Amino acid sequence: MAMDIHLVQKQTQTMVMTPQLQQAIRLLQLNQLELKDEIYQEMLENPVLDLTAPNDNLESLNDNADSQYDNADDQNNEDDQFAEATGETEEKIREEFDWESYFGEYSSSPSSSLGVGSHETPEESPGFETFMASRASLTDHLLWQWRFVALNQADFQRGETIIGNLNDDGYLMASLEEIAQMTISQPQEVAETLTRVQELDPAGVGARDLTECLLLQLARFDLKDSLAALICQKHLKLVEKKDLNGLCRILQKEREEILAALESLKALDPRPARAFVNADPIYVIPDVYVTKVGHDYVISLNEDGLPKLKVNKSYKRMLSDKSAPDETRKYLNEKLKGAVFLIRSIHQRQRTIYRVTESIFKFQREFLEYGVEHLKPMVLKDVAEDLGFHESTISRVTSNKYVDTPRGVFELKYFFDSPISRLAGDSSQPLSSESVKNRIKQIIGAEDPKKPLSDQRIVEILQGSNISIARRTVAKYREILGYASSNDRRQMF
Repeated sequence: MAMDIHLVQKQTQTMVMTPQLQQAIRLLQLNQLELKDEIYQEMLENPVLDLTAPNDNLESLNDNADSQYDNADDQNNEDDQFAEATGETEEKIREEFDWESYFGEYSSSPSSSLGVGSHETPEESPGFETFMASRASLTDHLLWQWRFVALNQADFQRGETIIGNLNDDGYLMASLEEIAQMTISQPQEVAETLTRVQELDPAGVGARDLTECLLLQLARFDLKDSLAALICQKHLKLVEKKDLNGLCRILQKEREEILAALESLKALDPRPARAFVNADPIYVIPDVYVTKVGHDYVISLNEDGLPKLKVNKSYKRMLSDKSAPDETRKYLNEKLKGAVFLIRSIHQRQRTIYRVTESIFKFQREFLEYGVEHLKPMVLKDVAEDLGFHESTISRVTSNKYVDTPRGVFELKYFFDSPISRLAGDSSQPLSSESVKNRIKQIIGAEDPKKPLSDQRIVEILQGSNISIARRTVAKYREILGYASSNDRRQMF
């Protein structure tokens, strides 16, 4: 059969990811802080966008949240935009806008869903950094002391090099020979300098291993020749294994003496520089608030500080000017399209977050009433089917967003959890894995520290509550909760 080449014309339909669609999807998965940065970035790139003055719109989102977000039937126009963001249709994105009629609808300040509170420019108040005090680092703290005790310039340089080679725990990470090469000194000189650096505060700094660190701290308490020091020098492995009988047998000491020595070791710090680690806390700003009013729970969006956008009136007049050059009108027309789509996308993003949160707590109302023990297993599909959205949309909405509830602050994804089945014959509803983790936490918290419960024993306790769970699952949940094995949790005194 002969093969030939010819042209064939056919018509197909394909989905095109337009820039507007990409922007809508990106806005949907941003949290509040990221959305604020995105808005300011768009304002830099689009001159048509402007901030609403404080007196342009004094309405708060929380005052009319029900009228804005509850009734989806009254917002079909915005729901069409949401459908575009989820990939259901793109035809309306490409349509041309009638700007003259648009100005009549959107020329005033946008809906209060864009934010509440007063508007401040950076010039009106000093930056937050002005009031922040920097925390002293370990290097600064040690160098400040070393300047008073260094014998000469060469000694100061050796000490400065030693201090510069300490890790975050306060241990020396370089050898004496390496420091000698850095400072053009003899190892013996470096050793003498190191001995004096180890006398600085905090106690134990400059040690080369755990044993030396603990001995330096014992020396500060005049316990250099004590039983605790002897245990540090030769028997730390037995302490790690919590082998009290082995210590008594090897050291030929009474149990009470060993326990007293271990009590001294317990007061020491294996990481003497931990107080100088500059680990600033990470604050979570909730995107949604759930508050109890009477017997009901009210959902409100946190839009404090979120910029409120409007179309700049000067550019609106320029576009209405028929004598303006065609290139100018074309440029403004494109920028106005972007501005309108951004404003509508932000409005729809807020409505979508509200509706998803409302659906989540419709399933998880018992969690709000009684706590984590009553958290129900739930998947993205449950909320997607309830709202008629795609699962990927629910995933984007709940990503990196937090909700403040009467039970604490949680990530929205926290409420989507896999089920843990009951024992055979139990007709009760399955439990969520988070409620089982909380149960394991309570069991370990109530155990005897001297006789901690094994994973198998925890399995038996859970089975007594009609919870079917494997030992390896208990071990996994225990590690997630940050608990060590039963042998490591056991206390000798």
